[in-house]
Amino acid sequence: MYQKQTTVAMILAGGQGSRLGVLTRKLAKPAVPFGGKYRIIDFPLSNCVNSGIEAVGVLTQYQPLVLNEYVGNGQPWDLDGMYSGVTCLSPYQQMDGAHWYAGTANAIYRNMNFIERYDPEYVVVLSGDHIYKMDYAQMISFHKKHHADCTIAVIDVPLEEASRFGILNTNPDGSIYEFEEKPAHPKSTNASMGIYVFNWSKLRKYLEEDAADPNSSNDFGKDVLPAMLNAGERMFAYPFEGYWKDVGTIDSLWEANMDLLNPKVPLDLSGETDKIYSRNPSMPPHYIGPNANIQNSLVSDGCDVDGKIDFSVLFPGVTIGTGATVTDSILMPGATVEDGATVEYAIVSENAVIKKNAHIGGRPENIKEEGKWGVAVIGDGITVGEGCVVEPKAMIDADVTEVEK
Repeated sequence: MYQKQTTVAMILAGGQGSRLGVLTRKLAKPAVPFGGKYRIIDFPLSNCVNSGIEAVGVLTQYQPLVLNEYVGNGQPWDLDGMYSGVTCLSPYQQMDGAHWYAGTANAIYRNMNFIERYDPEYVVVLSGDHIYKMDYAQMISFHKKHHADCTIAVIDVPLEEASRFGILNTNPDGSIYEFEEKPAHPKSTNASMGIYVFNWSKLRKYLEEDAADPNSSNDFGKDVLPAMLNAGERMFAYPFEGYWKDVGTIDSLWEANMDLLNPKVPLDLSGETDKIYSRNPSMPPHYIGPNANIQNSLVSDGCDVDGKIDFSVLFPGVTIGTGATVTDSILMPGATVEDGATVEYAIVSENAVIKKNAHIGGRPENIKEEGKWGVAVIGDGITVGEGCVVEPKAMIDADVTEVEK
């Protein structure tokens, strides 16, 4: 028995996140840790509950174990109602056989039964890999006010960056007349955020037509949205002003974490009405040793710090030894940096160990050869041996045991 809901949210969380390399070797991109106590999936889930949306489907596919366990029954986000709440939706065998989701539209199409349970008027389709805070209720009000069939959230980007995004060209009233995917010469700077509001009756029709088209790639951006536009449906761009970042690359993930340490960046995760919630392990308070020196950093519960930390994010259970130095870096849960080791401009994954006197990464001003600098990444559970060196921009997915001569 399910209660009727005016709005159902569907979060697309099945992507592999291949550009994040070793960080997504064992888990889906939305499950990647962020900001000292969160995972990326916390943002759309928290936005849903803060927007009054009580029925949420999380569509998983690639490496879903950690993500499914983390979401659980939805209790940390207050999404554990008896007749609604959050549900993880993985691909399953149907009458015509078992298939992976063929695309974003196909993922929603194959879970229409979940949506129909709630008999909604509106369906909100979200990406599970963006860092931002948004009141979807305001976007839905905009959608209703304009009698739209589909509303797409857009953010204004610099003209020189517009070619990296899907661009929506609009009339003066905000109605969309053209989609351009990564245009070489963009006509506007309205970049699609991958956040959609649909009238469910319209979306269902176009999903069914898309599924019946053997030539379709079953993707919202490539197929469903252009089909709606070509058919003359009412489609509007909803302007969003605020912090938003697609953390699909190592650099963007590192930058978004560092933005939390910048007082000039409007990314407050503990607001009264728009707090970001998470499922946190119960750990003792962090311990700051007598030799520690910490500047402008986030240090989570369960950390044991006896070295120098500057402009870095430490997740729960991180250990920093005496004489160790960590700067401009992200250390994920359970990571260890032993005595005398140096970590700079790096992401160290969960439970990785940096042995004594090892050196990870480097400062950009110390790299003379162009293109050789970048954030170094140490994979989950990897050990970097005593005195070993990991160069900037390296991505390490196996133990490092040889000391550089």
